[in-house]
Amino acid sequence: MDYQTKTDVFINDLERVVKVRQEVAIALEEIAQTIDKAELAGEAGSGKLSLERDIEDIKVVSKNLRQGVFRLLVLGDMKRGKSTFLNALIGEKILPSDVNPCTAVLTVLRYGAEKKVTVHFNDGKSPQNLDFDEFKHKYTIDPAEAKKLEQQNKQAFPNVSHAVVEYPLPLLEKGIEIVDSPGLNDTEARNELSLGYINNCHAILFVLRASQPCTLGERRYLENYIRGRGLSVFFLINAWDQVREALIDPDDEEELKEAEERLRQVFQANLAEYCIVDGQDIYDERVFEISSIQALRRRLKDAQASLEGTGFPEFMKALNTFLTRERAIAELRQVRTLARQACDRTREAIQRRIPLLEQDVNQLRERINSVEPEFTKLRGIHEQFQQEIRNTRDAQAKAIADSFKTYILNLGNTFESDFLRYQPELNLFDFLSSGKREAFNAALQKAFEQYIADKLADWTLTAEKEISAAFVQLSRSAAQYGASYSQVTDRITEKLTGEKIKVNPATTTEEDNSPGWAKWAMGLLSFTGGNLAGFAMAGVGFDWKNILLNYFTVIGIGGIITAITGVFLGPIGFALLGLGVGFLQADQARKELVKKAKKELVKYLPQVANEQWHTVYNAVKECFDSYEREVSKRINEDIAARKSELNNLLQQKETREINRDTELKRLKILEEDVVTKLQKVEYAYSNLLTYYS
Repeated sequence: MDYQTKTDVFINDLERVVKVRQEVAIALEEIAQTIDKAELAGEAGSGKLSLERDIEDIKVVSKNLRQGVFRLLVLGDMKRGKSTFLNALIGEKILPSDVNPCTAVLTVLRYGAEKKVTVHFNDGKSPQNLDFDEFKHKYTIDPAEAKKLEQQNKQAFPNVSHAVVEYPLPLLEKGIEIVDSPGLNDTEARNELSLGYINNCHAILFVLRASQPCTLGERRYLENYIRGRGLSVFFLINAWDQVREALIDPDDEEELKEAEERLRQVFQANLAEYCIVDGQDIYDERVFEISSIQALRRRLKDAQASLEGTGFPEFMKALNTFLTRERAIAELRQVRTLARQACDRTREAIQRRIPLLEQDVNQLRERINSVEPEFTKLRGIHEQFQQEIRNTRDAQAKAIADSFKTYILNLGNTFESDFLRYQPELNLFDFLSSGKREAFNAALQKAFEQYIADKLADWTLTAEKEISAAFVQLSRSAAQYGASYSQVTDRITEKLTGEKIKVNPATTTEEDNSPGWAKWAMGLLSFTGGNLAGFAMAGVGFDWKNILLNYFTVIGIGGIITAITGVFLGPIGFALLGLGVGFLQADQARKELVKKAKKELVKYLPQVANEQWHTVYNAVKECFDSYEREVSKRINEDIAARKSELNNLLQQKETREINRDTELKRLKILEEDVVTKLQKVEYAYSNLLTYYS
């Protein structure tokens, strides 16, 4: 199967997913409308069933489905051919891809009926619309300027948040959105921004270059920002065709084979650990040898050209499998769970309502009073779970803040060996030259910034694992509290109706039988759409990692870097000046630099550790507080809805005569309609599973 055929298959599969999303979104809207109309009708009948939460959740998820896209984040150092790769992927030269390091701002590529570029700012300035040529000219910088900015640790356009490029392309129209990031070595601040997008994308396309296999900067980024975070990464080894060009005899096939094999061993040694998913080695499904320039040249000449030999067909097939067979099905599985939940809650409310229609006001009031102890138990379950969350919060916040403090205080113990890889490239003699001293200081500042940023990233990974483990335990507790809660609500229904609860045969798992708030607390449902850097992200539900990131970004560059480098780089400089030219032999001078740096570092570490302890504590605390607020809100709403459902009926009976037959008919029609709409969701999901099985 050639590239064009695979591309067609990919676009067809994306279109199928989009179609299923739309079908499910429509079915969800119909469920919400059906319940909403029934609630309005209930005001003139036996009263509302208090299903507001279900209506709200369904509407949010339906909207997310309609707007949902597969978001891909392209990462890689400068001059790795990221923009060339993207141009080849979409078949047109949209992004700048000359010898310059491409665009210097984070760029979002999405579908638009007309070609359009909008630059968004982070200083309150209104967005700016540009044509493509103007955008390429204004936001592309040459290599010399890029190098200078890198040494000075400055962003090319610090007031720019991001750019949105809209283009009428089939791949984008079918639900793909691509985020093209500046180079990894742009600045540490820009790396922090890219890290923010990592948590909100379906997959990362990490572009490397065959002629520069796994540089120190690339390994550093992978180790600190990718490893151990459960991210889905595709590695694209670009310019593979240049392996032949680098040979003394490009026509020597044996030499080419040996050179390629050596390269493959290097890449596998560095990338293999990032290609283990659930204990399975999927290296062949995640690492691809490509030639973007060859692919782009062919596609510009002929959009239907074969791309065999460029690596693109193999990559497209793997990406298609991942997005349409794995991610789409996982997303729709959650939606189906939500639809089932809404249907079950509606049916249960109807089952409670029908027997109570026959009761007179006094009998009804007596039955409602009889279940008040059960409502007290529900509130007790809420309080127990709430207290467990708070206990976990307090313990985790203190433990992680303490571990941060210990980690910072111990940096001095390993500084001399750790800092070797970060030492400035500039010659130490440059420090003695007044003309080069500023450049040396900038390089030294950047080295310390990288060192601190990497050490923090290493620590945050440990912190994230501890927080994740705590949330896993809370998820288990949510399941247990949810089960207890369901037992009590079943008793309420039995007391009200005088009938034993029958388990719905279609929902026999613990997950499906859990109350809605417990499903959310267990991580089975996500409803809200996130928003990062000014443009809407996919539905991410409760995302404690973004909360943590917002806090740790403040710590990372803003806090510790300033606290350390701003204070002790000066003393190091004076110490170097006092050494004299004769002392500054290369190895000896480097050792002296590290010794002086360590001496100054150790002085200020206690201050930094103490000052930032509270920031870390508050960051972790906010993760659990956000979780507790949403859990409490959902439990309180559920209890209030159950009480309101009964009070609505009582109020109606007290004020008017209810036509029992009319209400029976109305409620039966509601149940049938909701079940019919649910079947549409089940059918669409089942068809997608069948197609990909």
